Amino acid sequence: MNAAKVIKTSFKDHFSSISKNYHIHRPDYPDNLFSYLNSQVSQHDVAWDCATGNGQCALKLSTFFSKIIASDASTQQIKQSSHADNINYIVATAEYVPIRANCADLITVAQALHWFDIEAFTKEAARILNSEGVLAVWSYNLLNINPDVDTVINQLDKNILKNYWPPERGLVENQYATIHMPFTELTTKPFQMEVEWSLGQLIGYLNTWSSVEAYKKQNRSNPLDLIKHPLLKAWGMENTIQSIRWPITMKLWRK
Repeated sequence: MNAAKVIKTSFKDHFSSISKNYHIHRPDYPDNLFSYLNSQVSQHDVAWDCATGNGQCALKLSTFFSKIIASDASTQQIKQSSHADNINYIVATAEYVPIRANCADLITVAQALHWFDIEAFTKEAARILNSEGVLAVWSYNLLNINPDVDTVINQLDKNILKNYWPPERGLVENQYATIHMPFTELTTKPFQMEVEWSLGQLIGYLNTWSSVEAYKKQNRSNPLDLIKHPLLKAWGMENTIQSIRWPITMKLWRK
């Protein structure tokens, strides 16, 4: 892997301060999602993973494409990135990336489009995609475990943290329904992330929410302490392993 090249870093930064936790506690995207994306493109030379974070998506793409360009505006996130010989990391915003025109067979944006200046990013994507290139964006909202635990998580999300989510979060909640691109929209398949976690692992994940971090900074306390007892009661024994699922919303366009 080449050292990350720093280009431009002016952006809304919600995750640099928790980049290590993000790397450890965020779930992985399913392998069949990447196999599906691979089937949507006719060439497999270059993929640009925009807002790569810790390189989770870039690493999985690296098995399908000759070269991966993985960019993120956060230097701290890039420092946590996953290595592969064919991944080149760049510290740059989504709206301005030093990638040559018409080179990318695929552009991916995982759980990040809502943070962008979408109009500016769209112009950059149109410049970088080749004539038959595909743009794939996806997001996920709340997890599903069981009705009792889900009720506690919903209370955290909708009541305790409702004033701490950035406004861009609304795009995730409405499943990117209002986002349109000047390309041909394609039909997509449903996907979901699935893990088997203990309560401690779930709490580690909840601590990666941008709203939890904002609450901590403003109140000097952890909002998860407010749900500790009802969450444990709903979960059962602390070391019990539960199945957790996140439905994924994906949108695809071909240039």
